[in-house]
Amino acid sequence: MQIAPKLIQMARKVTDGPVRNKERTKSNLITSLGEILKKDGFSGLSISRVADVAKVDRRLIYDYFGSLEGLVKEYLNTNDYWKISPEEIGDIVLSSEGDAGKTLAYNVLENQFDSLIKNEEMRRIITWGLSEKLPILKELDLKRENIGNQVLSAVFDKHFEGSDKNFRAMYALLMGGVYYLTLHAKMQENPFCGVDLQQPSGQEEIKKALKQLIDLAYA
Repeated sequence: MQIAPKLIQMARKVTDGPVRNKERTKSNLITSLGEILKKDGFSGLSISRVADVAKVDRRLIYDYFGSLEGLVKEYLNTNDYWKISPEEIGDIVLSSEGDAGKTLAYNVLENQFDSLIKNEEMRRIITWGLSEKLPILKELDLKRENIGNQVLSAVFDKHFEGSDKNFRAMYALLMGGVYYLTLHAKMQENPFCGVDLQQPSGQEEIKKALKQLIDLAYA
């Protein structure tokens, strides 16, 4: 049975309507920004460069995001490795009651490590945030910090109250260590303390050590 050309045309109109096309173009622009970031870093970003890579009119960046900064902000929010949203905190607290957050503490570190070791874009974001003082980067960092503080307050502070262990300080060192080790591994491509993070075996050793350190904190 043949489908009438008019019906095919109608179906295309539904699929390729203005809203759908807009979202597709926005996604294309965000992806193109990421491609530039991986190749040249944030210094290679410009309105015209992103438009050229996305193969769209540069005016669409202004129409959809207001400016290059607006596009970068959307990119950062879309690609940030810190995926916990405020709406999820209640469920996280409930699921962590059984072991006072011990599993959660390790899982966050492991997810952070895997995200940064595997994703060039994420490492570029961290490097950019450490090298330049820009409002959009400060806003992203504060968003991470505020959500992290809510989780720490709801899950960990009560367990370590009255203890001589400052879990927040210990966790800050662990998270900072993950930042540095992943950046060093991919930028310098050298072992660190004899552990080669270029190799899966080295990565597993780091994750094993993170788990052991969390165990010691809870001991």
